[in-house]
Amino acid sequence: MATRHDIRNVAIVAHVDHGKTTLVDAMLKQAGAFAAHAAESLDDRMMDSNDLEREKGITILAKNTAVKYHPKDGGDVITINIIDTPGHADFGGEVERGLSMVDAVVLLVDASEGPLPQTRFVLRKALQARLPVILCINKTDRPDSRIDEVVNEAYDLFLDLDADEDQIEFPIVYACARDGVASLTKPENGTVPADSDSLEPFFSTILSHVPAPEYDEAAPLQAHVTNLDADNFLGRIALLRVEQGELRKGQTVTWIKRDGTMSNVRITELLMTEALTRKPAEVAGPGDICAVAGIGDIMIGETLADPENPIALPLITVDEPAISMTIGTNTSPLVGRGGTGKGADNKAAVKDRKVTARQVKDRLDRELIGNVSLRVLDTERPDAWEVQGRGELALAILVEQMRREGFELTIGKPQVVTKDVDGKVYEPVERMTIDVPEEHMGAVTQLMGVRKGRMDNMSNHGSGWVRMEFVVPSRGLIGFRTEFLTGTRGTGIAHSIHEGHEPWFGVLTTRNNGSLVADRSGAVTAFAMTNLQERGVLFTDPGTEVYEGMIVGENSRSDDMDVNITKEKKLTNMRSSSADSFEAIVPPRKLSLEQSLEFCRDDECVEVTPEAVRIRKVVLDQRDRARTASRAKHG
Repeated sequence: MATRHDIRNVAIVAHVDHGKTTLVDAMLKQAGAFAAHAAESLDDRMMDSNDLEREKGITILAKNTAVKYHPKDGGDVITINIIDTPGHADFGGEVERGLSMVDAVVLLVDASEGPLPQTRFVLRKALQARLPVILCINKTDRPDSRIDEVVNEAYDLFLDLDADEDQIEFPIVYACARDGVASLTKPENGTVPADSDSLEPFFSTILSHVPAPEYDEAAPLQAHVTNLDADNFLGRIALLRVEQGELRKGQTVTWIKRDGTMSNVRITELLMTEALTRKPAEVAGPGDICAVAGIGDIMIGETLADPENPIALPLITVDEPAISMTIGTNTSPLVGRGGTGKGADNKAAVKDRKVTARQVKDRLDRELIGNVSLRVLDTERPDAWEVQGRGELALAILVEQMRREGFELTIGKPQVVTKDVDGKVYEPVERMTIDVPEEHMGAVTQLMGVRKGRMDNMSNHGSGWVRMEFVVPSRGLIGFRTEFLTGTRGTGIAHSIHEGHEPWFGVLTTRNNGSLVADRSGAVTAFAMTNLQERGVLFTDPGTEVYEGMIVGENSRSDDMDVNITKEKKLTNMRSSSADSFEAIVPPRKLSLEQSLEFCRDDECVEVTPEAVRIRKVVLDQRDRARTASRAKHG
């Protein structure tokens, strides 16, 4: 086997917010990827390219960049291809794709928080792929850092995941990615490494521990499609790793599809990544990560091969979906009216609104092209589809993206995807790790008890905080986070990952309060809100247009209550100042898209438009709901 010593392919994996993207930024700057005058004006987190990633502070899409590293000993320039993967298990399809492109991983761990559930998730994937690991302890300058304990926890995690002897003999780098400093010598807790002023020790560790790509000189062309992108001029772009042979611009290759069929196609454009831009290239060799244009319907996991000897590479497989929800067209009385109910005043804003079933279906089909962990199934209704994904967050991100593109949707309550094993129903379970101050332990234990979570582990670091691990059914976590933050007064941190399937846990009652439901259409009045705020927590502002069946608040009791929130104050012939009520209106609680999905009960759904997120009853008519409830009660 021959080896390419001028290239290294590495993925950076970590839990959410442990500093992956910040580390990649520092690597790009120090490797001279940008001119000096440009580097000063660069944004932070350059790899988080879309608006949602910047707003939420998380990586959603796996992205690649390339660093040209000049060794200090004056050797040849080495290209380091870096894959920045998501840290959240809900985007596991992106993680698995990213790992299929590389020869090693850098496991980034926060020097204070230590390994968390998503660290376990991404590390498990790397160990299953038999990839060598470099451990990087980041944020050593945190005042609460505990470097020795975190390193020991990392070793425990490797042992827990059945790592073999070669994998557990990993090098350790200590870093402060924000300052662009790394060292092989352990610094004092809460300090930046003092024996280095750059990431040079990190670069040299990558060169010495990441295997160079190996290939067979006599083997025919094989290139694996691992991601898709689009360009206004080039059309669909396939990102791929060349495993064997060479790929050239203008070359005719055999395209082996997912179903095994083959057809010959021509590579009209070949691009290679330099820093954050793709530049035209003539040839890509074994180990190179490149992009090709000219193949309109190519899909992730397919292979480009030699026409004379086409050999397919294995398809990329991802974990089974755990959560599903129904996505359909908007069926509320305010459909297509811009969210304010003023109709004609909003014609300019709503002319590009997407409200038809065909538009929604086309958009979901487009999402399937680049998202291998998503499934779309038909339902009994022609204007609604069941969308299955890895977690609630992944599905909420999809809905938020569609909303920003002008779609109006009706979203059903998230459900779990069950499996049938030997005639018994099994449901997905999650491993939930919770960090809370000691005084909130009782509240958390009570919350998890209601959701049928069982405690697996508990540790106290002696800092006033407790870490608890629970195994809990996935359906018990739908709507959990809002109550958790309330119960811990905003101080608790909770993370979960998929842990497999267990027998059905039985009935769960998570939301005890009913809903306040509008009984007629109209605009919300301050007078009505003043009278209703004693009944519960309201969700709407004065002047907001509502319709019959729309949920305007949370009842303080367990049953639903139909209310008139549009009631106006009757004028009287009283003219004294005491005739007016000056009682203050309690500010309404504004629910985000994720909170609205958590709030839903089985007979409720969420209406999503570019301007508004509303919760409503599936059956809007008050009498129809009463009849259904009566029939259910009396059988």
